[in-house]
Amino acid sequence: MTSYDYQLFVIGGGSGGVRAARIASGLGARVAIAENFRYGGTCVIRGCVPKKLLVYAAHFAEDFVDAQGFGWTVPPREFSWPALIAAKDKEITRLSGLYENNLVGSKVTVMHGAASVVDAHTVALNGQHISAEHILIATGGTPFVPQIPGIEHAITSNEVFDLPQLPRRVLIVGGGYIAVEFAGILNGLGAQVTLCYRGEQVLRGFDDDVRAHLSEEMVKKGIAVLLHQDVARIDKRTDGSLSVALTGAQASNHAVDAVLYATGRVPNTESLGLAEAGVVLDQAGGVVVNAFGQSSVPSIHAVGDVTNRIALTPVAIREGAALATTLFGPSPVSADLTTVPSAVFSQPPIGTVGLTEAQALAKHGEIDIYRSKFRNMRHTLSGRDERTLVKLIVDSASQRVLGAHMVGADAAEIIQGLAIAIRMGATKADFDATVALHPSAAEEFVTLREKTTRKKSD
Repeated sequence: MTSYDYQLFVIGGGSGGVRAARIASGLGARVAIAENFRYGGTCVIRGCVPKKLLVYAAHFAEDFVDAQGFGWTVPPREFSWPALIAAKDKEITRLSGLYENNLVGSKVTVMHGAASVVDAHTVALNGQHISAEHILIATGGTPFVPQIPGIEHAITSNEVFDLPQLPRRVLIVGGGYIAVEFAGILNGLGAQVTLCYRGEQVLRGFDDDVRAHLSEEMVKKGIAVLLHQDVARIDKRTDGSLSVALTGAQASNHAVDAVLYATGRVPNTESLGLAEAGVVLDQAGGVVVNAFGQSSVPSIHAVGDVTNRIALTPVAIREGAALATTLFGPSPVSADLTTVPSAVFSQPPIGTVGLTEAQALAKHGEIDIYRSKFRNMRHTLSGRDERTLVKLIVDSASQRVLGAHMVGADAAEIIQGLAIAIRMGATKADFDATVALHPSAAEEFVTLREKTTRKKSD
């Protein structure tokens, strides 16, 4: 019988890799993990967690103004970007240390450095070769930037968290969730924000009503949204500012202090030696795996964003747990990802689960649509012109709820509960029979009555 240094060697100390390592160790396996930056991965270090902290910070700008409608006298507001970043850094350092300590506490051997795959059972790290029965690739993704003239002057979501000062004028390139989230953050903190996207509407892949509603609300908040436009080049001026030339529907030039590229992410597989080891990668560089996380090389596995599938932290965690159980538990387990809720922490935020209207129509042929737009109770006194959207998509034949979508305050918190009901197969009658929680925005989901029926032939 072949003897290995470890039964599982994990490359990547993010959410998926850490979960797999801890569970595998708990199941009795000898496990090691290597990370070349900081433990915690994209989510903790420069993704979900710091972004959400900045979202909270940005909301205070409107909260101070809205408070006046409720009788509060608010003194002149002052904001310090360096103070916010310092507080964020302190929390991220705490969380990163917690991730590493939890691994040690789970009896996982923790290593630092850039690991790569030598062959089916060998990893190279810091000039040494380490053998493993199984190798797990959990290196996540990295921002994609196109090679245009002057791209070296742009930043991505990796760098924006560490800027020494808040840029006064920012151009954000892209129309996905990262783009709209940072548009809301930077606008709320006081920057003049322009969002440029080459498509017809922001948030491609989301429900069309959600996309249109968020775009309208962003414009209300003072964000300039330029559609059907892209960046041709970026030039640096003598005063340190940037001149950006746009092409598309209306060619134009913009003077800004920062250009933030949020044009998607790609699997982080470069320099890992995967192709040389025989691992099949897709066109984007993602590791191709089966339902159990196994690659084309039986002893090499992958979970999370590096597989180029659903790029969400809870998905990576679920996949990591399933893989560890499959390899070292009593029987194989695949991650059930049939109904995955998601949130966009834009301003206002989005919560969504299940099918979009277009997806449901294509799959089921005939659907019932229930939607409502309303003014949140908070804004009856604040005076703010912000509307909330809620939407249910129902299969006409079975009356099963296929999708729920919301744009408005607390959308993510509300959708998490609805995700349970939709995963369990709740019908519109089940929603109707549920007593409303009043007064709340959430109650709209159980009081929707007016429907629009759509057929595939429409």
